[in-house]
Amino acid sequence: MNPDEYPEIKSWIGSYTGELDFVDFLNRHCTVGMWLSFAHLMNPEFVEVRGCVIRRRSYTPENFDDWYARLDGDVRRIESVLNRFVVGYAVNCGNTAEEDEALWDIARAVAYSWEAALGREFPLKRFDVSVLDTDDGPVVVFMQAAS
Repeated sequence: MNPDEYPEIKSWIGSYTGELDFVDFLNRHCTVGMWLSFAHLMNPEFVEVRGCVIRRRSYTPENFDDWYARLDGDVRRIESVLNRFVVGYAVNCGNTAEEDEALWDIARAVAYSWEAALGREFPLKRFDVSVLDTDDGPVVVFMQAAS
């Protein structure tokens, strides 16, 4: 989806004269804190625990230990549970076609970015990074690639 065609951005651009685009929209509406938060969502920190690679934000020792026991130490299954980002839970939106398309676009961008971040952080490992179609909308998930 072209951000300039999303109704909220298109309306804002249309209210001004001159050559504006979605970056101008971000510059006008986002604080440094928002930009910083977005940067860390797109380029997360990771921790390695018992062979698993987990997004730092999703890791707590107790929760990890619970899933490790529940899933018999299966690295891929543990990672697939703990490394999920439900886009619709993070992005407050309704149910319009434009919003649905935007959520999918956001999910794909997060997935591409996470794939790149994982590759930089773990150059000797391979990862499967996917966007799943769920009842909750698009969900970004990653796990180490099967051997």
